[in-house]
This record gives sequence, C-alpha cells and structure tokens, in this order.
Amino acid sequence: MLIDILLSKKYSRSPIQKPKKKYSESVSRSVVKAFSWRFLGTLDTILISYFITGTIVEALSIGFIELVTKMVLYFIHERAWNRLSWGKKSE
Repeated sequence: MLIDILLSKKYSRSPIQKPKKKYSESVSRSVVKAFSWRFLGTLDTILISYFITGTIVEALSIGFIELVTKMVLYFIHERAWNRLSWGKKSE
C-alpha cells in the first residue's frame, strides 16, 4: 500500500519538471544564528560558572571568554557545513 502511494506520486508528475534550485544560507544569516545561539549558551555557562565558583566576577569572565571563542568556532563550523551538499534538499 505504501509502495503504491509512493509510486503513484513518482509517476503522476508532469514530464516537464522545473530544474531544482540550490539553497544555501547567507553569511549574514549564519552570523545572526551564531549570535543568538551563543547568547543562550553564554547564559548557561555563566550560570554554571557561578554555581561552581560562587562569584559573579569569575562567572562573567568565564562567560565572556567562552562567548568569543565559541562564536568564532560556530561560525567556522556553520560555513564549513554549508559547503557540503550532503543532507540538503531543494524544492
């Protein structure tokens, strides 16, 4: 039954199909995603650091260092993955 549904969709397409578009993220989108993710991650790091150290100054110091380094690493990671076509689908 499932195979019939899949086959009927496959063969019900018109013979003339539009070419598939390739989609990728812009650099600015990757930057905004990096900032929003790191904001949440840094809040988490500051809270954990505060519970461990007991001082807000140390917790903020750890959080700031972590914010900068992980944001740069995330951006590099995101741009590297954006170059791979594996797992991407276009409509």
